[in-house]
Amino acid sequence: MQEEKLHQIALLRTPGIGSANIKNLISYCGSAKNVHASTKGKLAKIPGIGLITANSILSNANFSAAKQELAAVDKNNAQLFFYTDSEYPDRLKQIIDAPPLLYVSGKGNIDTPKMVAIVGTRKATDYGKGMVTELIQGLKNHNSTIVSGLAYGIDIHAHKEALKIDLPTIGVMASGLDIIYPSAHKSVAKEMKEKGSLISENAFGTKPDAPRFPARNRIIAGMVDVIIVVEAAIKGGALITAEIANSYNKDVFAIPGSIGKSHSEGCNRLIKSNKAHLLEKVRDIEYIMNWNANEENTKKQPIIDLESLSTQEKNIVALFVDNKELIVDDISWKSQISISEIASILLQLEFKGIIKSLPGKRYRLNF
Repeated sequence: MQEEKLHQIALLRTPGIGSANIKNLISYCGSAKNVHASTKGKLAKIPGIGLITANSILSNANFSAAKQELAAVDKNNAQLFFYTDSEYPDRLKQIIDAPPLLYVSGKGNIDTPKMVAIVGTRKATDYGKGMVTELIQGLKNHNSTIVSGLAYGIDIHAHKEALKIDLPTIGVMASGLDIIYPSAHKSVAKEMKEKGSLISENAFGTKPDAPRFPARNRIIAGMVDVIIVVEAAIKGGALITAEIANSYNKDVFAIPGSIGKSHSEGCNRLIKSNKAHLLEKVRDIEYIMNWNANEENTKKQPIIDLESLSTQEKNIVALFVDNKELIVDDISWKSQISISEIASILLQLEFKGIIKSLPGKRYRLNF
């Protein structure tokens, strides 16, 4: 396992390799270790790679840094989840620009049945804080996990209120897990690791540079069911998160505010432009999301958009309707697709959380 993690980090740190290329490489080769064991000619033929990138992959220039990174993970009692790992959040796995690797620190579950992001201005008013407190108390009935960005204002207030009532909370960071930003929130972050988690796509030692915050926001939007915007100006991180969430077809809610107040303009515009549901009480979320306030928690089912699948992928998924499990040979025979092609398609379906691989080259639906 550690050896594969080493190869995953080294692959991720290869110049010119993005999320899409990594998916292609793993799809064709089966694992990060197999990517590095491949020939230059084989890698160069993979879509999006070419000779220059193939040479870069096989140069082994990143393994020294990868070993240091893996040592930092162990030293800080953190975990690494690659997007092919079962621990990687299902919702996040399904967005097109999902980070290939997540660094996780803490004792909490990062993939619970009901995930709610609460974001907003750093200059929160008493009204905004009061609304956050009321909403989180209502979300306690659903044992929702509260996700935010550990920033000043609405974000940190959401984390604190969740901690007060023992509701799990996750902080998504724009830095490495060892650099708490802002530093004033170190004590809250420490408590969060006991009752929840901190996560990041950035290696240890990464500073919170400006471009990393929009990237952080896509993780917040991607890993939840619901995004709540509480007080936001026309420009800012909360509105970026809402826009990203809309592009992922997530349900966005916004709390209306006073006309003419800068901290209300963002929320009011989201509602006016039909980019967010108007939110007054938790019952609005329950109605839109079809959440029963008294229901028992059930096992989370992945959110699957079957219409986004290719024809071949749809045909393969259809084979499982009358079959609980199938082996690769049967899938190939029934679909009339070669074994070499079927392996790539099955891996893509696994990335999307639609099927799950089992021992003995067997597969089953994941929902």
